[in-house]
Amino acid sequence: MTSRAWGRAALRLVFALALPAVLVAVWWVASAGSTNVYWPPLRTVFGAFPDVWTGERLRGDVLPSVLRLAAGYAVAAVVGVALGTVIGSRRRVRALCEPVLEFLRAVPPPVLVPVIMLFAGIGDMMKIAVIASGCVWPVLLNTVEGVRAVDPVLAETARSYGITGVARLRDVVLRSASPQIFAGLRQALSIGIILMVISEMFAASNGLGFTIVQFQRGFAIPDMWTGILLLGLLGFLLSVLFRLAERRVLGWYHGLRESGRRSP
Repeated sequence: MTSRAWGRAALRLVFALALPAVLVAVWWVASAGSTNVYWPPLRTVFGAFPDVWTGERLRGDVLPSVLRLAAGYAVAAVVGVALGTVIGSRRRVRALCEPVLEFLRAVPPPVLVPVIMLFAGIGDMMKIAVIASGCVWPVLLNTVEGVRAVDPVLAETARSYGITGVARLRDVVLRSASPQIFAGLRQALSIGIILMVISEMFAASNGLGFTIVQFQRGFAIPDMWTGILLLGLLGFLLSVLFRLAERRVLGWYHGLRESGRRSP
């Protein structure tokens, strides 16, 4: 990596960390003299963090939450891309499914938690189903739009060269729609984290959502705030990992955009 590339990377890191650092500093100063039991000083929250989130609690609460999130997110990604590709490729199928999709999309996923509990019980399957039911919509709808937006000239050229079947689906349709698909996957990730917490607040014996509620009910307010901060850190880490994966998979797309910006 050249010195110029290192400089750009350092500058991006500074911009990424500047606002969080300012917000933490403001929170620290604003809460420094707080005597409100529900708004403890940030130094108290930081002091409680290592005592609360020990290795045992990370294995017993954080790991199950992450595994449920990963399972529900994976199911939503597979189902969303598969159905979105079919619906986006077939005009009649799209016309038939569009009213139903709009109706189901308008139903907030947390409302479905009691219904899903009736069919899936209160175990991990319920939580995975809740996460998948909310994450699938941005993936599906963005896939539909991405498939619909495939360049007809490109599609016709592929047909002229005899690129059909699986090869056409992989190299033409999904490749052209992949930027839109990843936009849906990015939206689904934040939705999945929210639904992970909500599902664990309803009926669970472990997990981040369950633990935060237990702290709140026991009036362990600094411990509750550490759970909220840990959720934010988890969301940030997953976002970084997603961006790295996106840059790797869509390297060709970002390269085209960069070359387009440089061209006169």
